[in-house]
Amino acid sequence: MPIPLLEITPKTRNQRVEGYDIPDEDDAPIYRLTSSTSDTGVAEIIWAAYRQIFSEHLILERYRQPALESQLRNRVISVQEFVRALGKTDVYRELVADTNSNYRLVDITFKRFLGRASYGKDEQIAWSIVIATRGLHGFIDAVVDSDEYRQNFGEYTVPYQRRRLEGRPFNLVTPRYDDYWRGRLVTLDLASRSYYQVRTYSSGSLDRKIIRQAIPMSFLTMAQNLIPAQQETQRHVARATSSAIKVPDSTRNFTVPRPTVKPTEAALPYRYIPTNPKV
Repeated sequence: MPIPLLEITPKTRNQRVEGYDIPDEDDAPIYRLTSSTSDTGVAEIIWAAYRQIFSEHLILERYRQPALESQLRNRVISVQEFVRALGKTDVYRELVADTNSNYRLVDITFKRFLGRASYGKDEQIAWSIVIATRGLHGFIDAVVDSDEYRQNFGEYTVPYQRRRLEGRPFNLVTPRYDDYWRGRLVTLDLASRSYYQVRTYSSGSLDRKIIRQAIPMSFLTMAQNLIPAQQETQRHVARATSSAIKVPDSTRNFTVPRPTVKPTEAALPYRYIPTNPKV
């Protein structure tokens, strides 16, 4: 017996209130199978469903589902069954389910299939239990068969984002996180750690690469800017003392003449009296 959906209290959202806005170019176009009277209209419905469910505006050849397209063109299945089948394909599992947690899978699936975001963490937890018990296919069936989907889109309308007042459309958001982005998240997480936290994180082993990642990025940038330009001292001295460089001679070869001093008679204040004075 499957576990019933947990009771949640949804928050107020714009799509739960009747709007009074006038339709303009910001509103999402509505594609209905009952309004198409030619093969061109059915083709537009198919591409609109691809854009809404796969979030790929340039559909790759390997993403297309020729069997489902043929059934929709021949009116064997409805738009609701076509959307349900797209959610169960390996493409949706590869692009969305395998690259995100169950909580994020619930939020993205609601944006693609119900045209709204999830009502907070409580609704994500409640529907993640459905994913854990029924799997991806059971989760898609529960969403497509819900009363909310039936009341807003029915069997012949492609899901669209309801009441988009600001921000970009949901189907333009790419939810994929490959190895490169996961590596960046780990690097940013380690950059905010201290030396001792990194040592604990690495089970006590001192890895120079991990310890270097523990240094904040801002400190590394500041340290690189403070390093002065280094000079090659030995090469600089060798260039200065090299014989190829001619140093000008700054010595002086001339001699300075010595000054000559002539004796001068000095007038003494007294004179010597001779021993034999003249009379």
